[in-house]
Amino acid sequence: MNVLDTVRLNFSPESLWGLNVILALLMFGISLELKVDDFVKLKEQPRSAVTGLVSQFLLLPFATFLLVVLIRPAPSIALGMMMVAACPGGNISNFLTHFAKGNTALSVSLTAAGTVLCIALTPLNFSWWAGVYGPTASMLKEISIDGGAMFQSILTLAGIPLAAGMLMAHYFPTLAATLAKGVKPLSILVFLAFVLAAFFNNRMHFMQHIHHVIVIVFLHNALALATGYGVSRALALPQADQRTIAIETGIQNSGLGLILIFRFFDGLGGMALVAAWWGIWHIVSGLALAWWWGRTARATA
Repeated sequence: MNVLDTVRLNFSPESLWGLNVILALLMFGISLELKVDDFVKLKEQPRSAVTGLVSQFLLLPFATFLLVVLIRPAPSIALGMMMVAACPGGNISNFLTHFAKGNTALSVSLTAAGTVLCIALTPLNFSWWAGVYGPTASMLKEISIDGGAMFQSILTLAGIPLAAGMLMAHYFPTLAATLAKGVKPLSILVFLAFVLAAFFNNRMHFMQHIHHVIVIVFLHNALALATGYGVSRALALPQADQRTIAIETGIQNSGLGLILIFRFFDGLGGMALVAAWWGIWHIVSGLALAWWWGRTARATA
């Protein structure tokens, strides 16, 4: 057994409660800018919408499974990869899409739909793919994960804040617009500070084991971006939509993954390291890719 399969990161109940609140505020902040029209707009570009959702919730988990079978990481690392792949799109995907000269309206619609779908599809995807790979299936049996409890957690963390924010945006649009200007960026900054604090509090574990996941997260994130871009390019979608779907597939809500890891896996080392490092790395890779695409779009305009 790999040492990472036994390491547990230090994360107090108070810290977990704080992370829950931060993520709920982050989801609430995002939803303040969402409207029912954002879901309706998916009908206006059905090929791109379906491709984006299929890439996010079907192709990425499958591609992750193939990568796990190919590189055979420690089971806890494999579980972390599967957890990240099962999560919905990340919170900065809309900004990155705009920066990359992608289809921002499509990005917003995919974020809205993905957040709703993840309530059911995240626990389903994670349980399925982790269950069909022998080493991770064995760990799941030892830990005995309650799929119903995971569903309830995601509903509480994502579904309720999403509904509350959209209701406020519908009935109190001026207040929602004012709050969105502060709540969303502030919650993102607080979340990043929280992750960095977790790194610091567990710095000995990170210093000893981070080298196990740096290359793996790089490969996994590159695979996610390539999956979204490749499938949309193969279907000859507009270039702006190709960029959008690549970003929506490659930028994952690792914060949700971290909460689920600490709540249901007691901060299992390999899982937590993958999700935490992904949360940092996908910002770096996403910004770099968005900058390049935005630069090339301006050059060809």
